Amino acid sequence: MKRIILLTTVLLCLTSCGKHDRKTTSNNTSEIITTESVDNMKNYDFSEFANVELINADIDSMTDEQLSVLYAQARYCQAMTDADIDTMRELVSEDMTYTHMSGMTQTREEYFADIADGSLRYFTIGMDSPTVAVSGDTASITYTSVLNANAYGARETYRMKGTHYYEKHDGEWIAVNAPK
Repeated sequence: MKRIILLTTVLLCLTSCGKHDRKTTSNNTSEIITTESVDNMKNYDFSEFANVELINADIDSMTDEQLSVLYAQARYCQAMTDADIDTMRELVSEDMTYTHMSGMTQTREEYFADIADGSLRYFTIGMDSPTVAVSGDTASITYTSVLNANAYGARETYRMKGTHYYEKHDGEWIAVNAPK
């Protein structure tokens, strides 16, 4: 069964992390969103993300820019589950830092190394009730992450609320650290 689960740098929150619990609900959604912009038509086929799920997402009310941020986050989450470090590097700023639920902080490359060697193994990532805010070339996405992962030997389904930040670089949304 394909799961389309969206979002989260889960065991690693970019800014604020909530408590995790083992309860999780899933609402498998297969969506292809087509939006028209001034210069071209874009398709956001969220069904292409086999391990990413949108849960309680009101995508019909999102603008093209909001959908493009959501899609970038979905791509990133799928890359996490695939341990596709090359794609993750494309989607994340070089100076990104990650803070684990334990409080441990890692650079982008330290975090990616843990994914590459299997210390962090993401199976599915869900984004519950995502809210996307766009202002010019900056954006944020807030949601409750539903993460099925093995983090340093602890296999769990983690739920945590967090916000991820993006900046537009050369027409593409790139994940960045929280503004200071």
